[in-house]
Amino acid sequence: MVSQAQILQWLQAYATEIEENKAYLTELDAAIGDADHGINMDRGFKKAIAQLPTVADKDIGSILKTVSMTLISSIGGASGPLYGTWFLRASTAVALKHELTEKDLLELLQAGLDGVLQRGKAQLGDKTMVDVLSPAVAAFRQAVGENQATVEAMQQAVAAAQRGLEETIPMQAKKGRASYLGERSIGHQDPGGTSTYFMLKSLLAILESSVE
Repeated sequence: MVSQAQILQWLQAYATEIEENKAYLTELDAAIGDADHGINMDRGFKKAIAQLPTVADKDIGSILKTVSMTLISSIGGASGPLYGTWFLRASTAVALKHELTEKDLLELLQAGLDGVLQRGKAQLGDKTMVDVLSPAVAAFRQAVGENQATVEAMQQAVAAAQRGLEETIPMQAKKGRASYLGERSIGHQDPGGTSTYFMLKSLLAILESSVE
C-alpha cells in the first residue's frame, strides 16, 4: 500500500529533484525549446509544495488536486496545462482515498496518461512526455497483472520510462515548440520527457525507502 504520507514525501522529493536539475532541464530546453522548462517547473513546484501544509491531513485525491491547480496557475507554456492535467486526472482516479493499492496506483498513472494524451494530442513517437509516460504505465500494468508488489512494479515502470526517454533523442519532434525545428530537433533529449522521468523516479525512491 502507498500511504498518504508517502504521496506527500514523493511530491517533496520531486520538487527537490526539479530544483537540483533546473539548469539541466533548461539546458535541454535551450536546444529545442524556449530555454525555460527548468525555471518554470521549479517555480511551479515550489509553489505547489508551499500549498501542501494546507492539505496535509486531506485524502490523496485532494492533495493531488491542489498540486494540479497550483501548477496550472503558475507554470507557463505547455508544461503547466500538461502537468496540471496529469495531476488533476490522477486526483480524480484516487478521490477520497488515504492509501493506495497496486491497482489504485495503476489507475492513478493511467488516468494521468489519458489526461495528457487528450490535452496535448501527442502520440508515441512525437518526442514528448508521452514517450516516457506510456511505456512506464504499460510496464506497471504488466507487473501488477503478474501480481508483483508495488515497489517491483514501479521499478519496472521507471526502467521502461528511462528507455523511453533515451529513445526521444533520435526522434524528430512533432509537437510543441520543438516541432518548429524539424530535423534539427533530432539528436536532443526531450526536456518534458526528462522532467516526467524525474517524477516517476522520485516516486520509486520514496517507495524503495519505505521497504529498506
